[in-house]
Amino acid sequence: MPTAETVSIDVLKSLFQQRFHTPVEHVIPLQGELGGSGRRIIRLTAGSTKAVGVLYGVREENAAFLAFSKHFRRHGLPVPEIYDEALDHGAYLEEDLGDTTLFEFLSKNRQAAAVAPPAIEAYRKVVAILPRFQVEAARDLDYSICYPTSSFDRQSIAWDLNYFKYYFLRLAGIPFSEHALEDDFTRLTDFLLTAPRDFFLYRDFQSRNVMLRDAQPYFVDYQGGRKGALQYDIASLLYDAKADLPPDLREDLLHDYLRALANHISVDREAFLRHFYPYVYVRIMQALGAYGFRGFYERKAHFLQSVPYALKNLRWLLHNVELPIALPTLLGAFQNMLASEKLLSIANEADNVIVRVFSFSFHQGLPQDESGNGGGFVFDGRSLPNPGREERFKQLTGQDAPVIDYLNQQESVHQFFASVLSLVDSAIANYQSRGFKNLMVSFGCTGGQHRSVYLAEQLAKRLRARNGLEVRLRHLGLENLRK
Repeated sequence: MPTAETVSIDVLKSLFQQRFHTPVEHVIPLQGELGGSGRRIIRLTAGSTKAVGVLYGVREENAAFLAFSKHFRRHGLPVPEIYDEALDHGAYLEEDLGDTTLFEFLSKNRQAAAVAPPAIEAYRKVVAILPRFQVEAARDLDYSICYPTSSFDRQSIAWDLNYFKYYFLRLAGIPFSEHALEDDFTRLTDFLLTAPRDFFLYRDFQSRNVMLRDAQPYFVDYQGGRKGALQYDIASLLYDAKADLPPDLREDLLHDYLRALANHISVDREAFLRHFYPYVYVRIMQALGAYGFRGFYERKAHFLQSVPYALKNLRWLLHNVELPIALPTLLGAFQNMLASEKLLSIANEADNVIVRVFSFSFHQGLPQDESGNGGGFVFDGRSLPNPGREERFKQLTGQDAPVIDYLNQQESVHQFFASVLSLVDSAIANYQSRGFKNLMVSFGCTGGQHRSVYLAEQLAKRLRARNGLEVRLRHLGLENLRK
């Protein structure tokens, strides 16, 4: 008897065949257990034809995403095209925007606090487009489709603040006066509601919800959008804990955003900035509530890896920003958080483990361990299908799209990589718990050009999406070829 999961995937396959008039050849899950949304995101392919299928059981939220997508595309905004939908089955099919998020691109283009120009340019493009969502597309948007609410109003703010109070402050054991904190919440809410709020509020405008394709940004995950203030979304992007943007870059991007916004409406910069930092605090509290719920309450420890970055943002704000309203109890709770031994222990656990990922040719010998720990894992990719045997791939590498597509279509490759991930994830968790700081993972193949490069790239990409790791990638076979 078919399972509900099989039936759901069959619905996606049917949508794919209706759209492209060809049966699905490969089904590849794209979102692992690290995600917090509950959606199942799946890539479906047939030859060079690709689409992304989404399975999710909340009809109203699916309907909001689909309606927003169609509305934004009518305004020429870069969002995925919706190919087909089956709302009764919690399924829809959309354009495949690739695999590179803004967060992953940033991770590849930085060394500690130094962000490389390509990543800065990507952020500039993103902040330039944001006002088009907020102002241009907002003018004729039907807010009745919003889910779970049509406005970031007093009730929505209360949900976020209480989420922070009960799932972060309480569960982290941070001392505070309940009555005095509620007074601060009321003052903060009253002030936030004095900002103009007739704009589209994206809600989750962060680096993981921006895809980069051909160096251009595309936007996803706006299903929680509603009417609200301009400040919230730019605060979400610039103070995204996982991205850990340097303060100077945040300031530059904020001014870029305000210049772009001025192309759509008259901007009183002083009035905008007066409300900006209170919205930054609200967004940080919302995120901390989510980390606490997933990490402390549901005991999914990887969500707590973001807490040290949020605390870093709070520390900077407390030292550099003077709020236009008095919030003594709330700011005192923040100070208590920064002094909390429990939270400091999380920060210590999140100190980066350095993972060195190599590809190499077995003909040229194993990579040398530079850390003194003895070498870590060595995986032999020679059992996998070899693109190098086909003439069309001989001048390409595992970094090139045709080779990636070829290997992505091989079931044996996915089985091999799933086993690698299981071993590496277990080792990383063990290293973090024991305070070890270096792990080495090497992939070998015959020439060090195709399979090993592909596997190393895929592992590095997965690991760079996680906090607490510093990933260093080298392709020794390719380096020798270039020499």
